[in-house]
Amino acid sequence: MSAFARALVRWQARYGRHGLPWQATRDPYGIWLSEVMLQQTQVATVIPYFERFVARFPDVESLARATLDEVLTLWSGLGYYSRARNLHAAAQVVVESYRGRLPRTREDLASLPGIGRSTAAAIAVFAFGAHEAILDGNVKRVLARHFAVRGYPGEKRIENRLWKIAEAQLPAKNIERYTQALMDLGAGVCTRKQPACASCPLRTCCEAHVRGKVRAYPTPRPRKVLPRREISMLLILREGEVLLEKRPPAGIWGGLWCLPEMSVGADPREYCERRFGAKRIHATRLPLLRHGFTHFTLDITPVVCRLETAALAEPGQVWLDFEEAAQAAIPAPVRKLLAALP
Repeated sequence: MSAFARALVRWQARYGRHGLPWQATRDPYGIWLSEVMLQQTQVATVIPYFERFVARFPDVESLARATLDEVLTLWSGLGYYSRARNLHAAAQVVVESYRGRLPRTREDLASLPGIGRSTAAAIAVFAFGAHEAILDGNVKRVLARHFAVRGYPGEKRIENRLWKIAEAQLPAKNIERYTQALMDLGAGVCTRKQPACASCPLRTCCEAHVRGKVRAYPTPRPRKVLPRREISMLLILREGEVLLEKRPPAGIWGGLWCLPEMSVGADPREYCERRFGAKRIHATRLPLLRHGFTHFTLDITPVVCRLETAALAEPGQVWLDFEEAAQAAIPAPVRKLLAALP
C-alpha cells in the first residue's frame, strides 16, 4: 500500500464520515441510489431525500413499477432531474434484463442510464468490494493538488492523466475505506475555496501544499459568460386553485409540472382570454426571479392572473389547490413562487 493510500485509510478510520444512512448496508440498491443522489449535491441535502425515497421505494422492483410522476414528485427540489428520469429508466432495465439485481461489474453498471464510469466504480466498490478507482469532482481536486497536476480537470487530456493516477494509487486491501476517505477528504478538508490543510493527513507529502500553491490547483474552469434567457411564468389562479401544466419529457425540467410560460413582452390577459375565454382578469407582475442552470441563467418574470370565471384545464394541464400544487413534482422556482403567493 502506498504512503498516500495508507495515510488516507488511517485518517478515515478516525476522522471520516461513518454514520450516513447508506453506509450501514451492502445493499446495491441503496448504494446506487445514494451515489446518484450525491452527484453534484451535498450530503446534508441528500440525506432527507434518500430516506424518503427508500421509504417509498424500498427496492428496485418497487421503483421500476412506479410512474415517472411519482418518482419526480419525491425528487422535487433536489435538482438535476435527469438523474431521477435515468434512475427510473435504469430500474426498469435492471428488472427486465438482470432479474431485479444490479450487475456487479463496473462495466455493466456503467451501461445503465445515468451511471458514468466513476459512479459505477463507487457502486461496485461499496456494494461488491470491487477493486476500482473513482474520479468525481472532489477526488479530481485531491489528486490534482497532491500530485501537482496542472490543467483544467474537465479537459479530456487532464482527466485521463488523473484516471491513471487514481488507478495507480489503489490499495490491495481496505478498498472501501480508501474510497470513502477520498470522498470525505475532498468534501470536508481539501475543499475548493478554503482547504483545511492543517487538518489534512496528506499535508507533508502534498506537492501543492509543499510549494505553497494549494489554491493554484486544480486549474479552474475557463471563465465563460453564461447566456441569459427571459420568460414570463403565469400564476393563473381561480377559487383557491392554480393551473399547472406538464413539461415535455425531455429538456429542462422534463416531465415536471410547471407554470404556463410566455414571452416577457406578451400580454397575460390576452393569453387567459384566448385559452380560457376569461373576460375579467386581474394581472399583477411580481419581482423578477433569477434561477441559475449549469449552462445558462433564467430570468423569470412572474405574473399573477386571477380569473373571476371558471375555466377548464386542457390536456396536459391540471387545476390544484395550493397545498396539492406544493406537493407535486414541480421545479424549485415554481415552488418559490407558490410559497410567495399571498
